[in-house]
Amino acid sequence: MAYELAPLPYDYSALEPYIDTETLHLHHDKHHQTYVNNLNAALANHPDLAAKPVDELIANLSAVPEEIRTTVRNQGGGVANHNIYWTLMGKPGTSGIGGNPTGAIAKQITADFGDFEAFKKTFNETAAKHFGSGYGWLVFQDGKLKVISLLNQDSPSSQGLYPILLNDVWEHTYYLKYQNRRADYLGAWWNIVNWEEINRRFAVAKG
Repeated sequence: MAYELAPLPYDYSALEPYIDTETLHLHHDKHHQTYVNNLNAALANHPDLAAKPVDELIANLSAVPEEIRTTVRNQGGGVANHNIYWTLMGKPGTSGIGGNPTGAIAKQITADFGDFEAFKKTFNETAAKHFGSGYGWLVFQDGKLKVISLLNQDSPSSQGLYPILLNDVWEHTYYLKYQNRRADYLGAWWNIVNWEEINRRFAVAKG
């Protein structure tokens, strides 16, 4: 069964002014769709693999034949990572969106980073300094939250870690509005973060 582009959980204009409508159209309808199309093409002759959830594919790349493994890693990662990214944002000013974290993730952030501002600083600096395309990630490892960055469409799932939070720092994510000011995009992004979804993912990460 072919993979399909998951619809956005909000309108294309919902993330204004922090992410503009045109960027959201291009990012979702063009870039994300291309990853879906390329993954389907790579698995056209492997129906057993194409039947698996994309997250399972990425978490078990060793089960993918070597001749298509890199393609599945890149294209499948693009599908899986974007599927998460869209859910981590919401319309500013609505309940659970932006502002300070709440619930269990707020307590864990305080325990591991001191406070939310220190965590944001660590996350933003890690993502801002990431060379080239990729993502900043928040994972839970050995009982603590950890901020990492990974290249291109690589995922912590391939390392046995469950992603709690990510931010996309490929240039197409922010360039129309922020040009080369990646740090400005990273700073603005916290206004649209969906803390309810992050708490849900944190609960899964803790098991």
